[in-house]
Amino acid sequence: MSNHKINILHLYPDLLNLYGDRGNIECLRKRLIWRGIDAEVRVCTAAEDKCDLADTDIVFVGGGSDREQEIVCSRLLEKKTELREYVENGGTLAAVCGGYQLLGEYYKTADKEIEGLGILNIRTDSIPGAPRLIGNVVLECAGMRSHVVGFENHGGRTDIGDHTPLGRVIRGYGNNGESGFEGVVYKNVIGTYLHGPVLPKNPELCDRLLLGALKHKYPDFDTLQPLDDSLEIKANEYMVNRI
Repeated sequence: MSNHKINILHLYPDLLNLYGDRGNIECLRKRLIWRGIDAEVRVCTAAEDKCDLADTDIVFVGGGSDREQEIVCSRLLEKKTELREYVENGGTLAAVCGGYQLLGEYYKTADKEIEGLGILNIRTDSIPGAPRLIGNVVLECAGMRSHVVGFENHGGRTDIGDHTPLGRVIRGYGNNGESGFEGVVYKNVIGTYLHGPVLPKNPELCDRLLLGALKHKYPDFDTLQPLDDSLEIKANEYMVNRI
């Protein structure tokens, strides 16, 4: 076991776990432990509402229904300044689907506009009568050897402004079905619509988050020990070829 430790904070899994987002948490934790790096997972639930970012290294927020998303947003708005400082200071944050939308200036449902956290300069609109964007997705991401694969199911159309997208859409719809891009990257933040869970399907993307967190906490940290991802790579390639 090394002298390194990463603390992971899972925000409101009791409300935002529509597509098995706990699998993403387990992937983060296991890929640290397999490398001899200590990992602790802390959970902030609606009942306890204890979201201490003081010694948090990775924040994860998943997806849920519009109603659950609105409940979570009202809670997180109270921590808006703290979350923004965490991100601006280089903290690692991963957000999936509803969690991704929450990071923006606002997101619109079928009947209302809901204030977002304003951490990113992104906006999510709802287009009356427009179909949901549903299906398998393949992305080509800068700096990554493997394609990123996942499943999307969202009604919102997200405009990421001048932010950098996570990847270019090879198959699927992406942020809004028109831009040709999916997700967003800002500092050590990654937002995406991809379910799966997305991290077990894409170990290279998971390691990108882990490496960012480790380098931020331990400036002398260099590289992650390689793992045997042969099965994950075969599954990834199968999905790319199948789609």
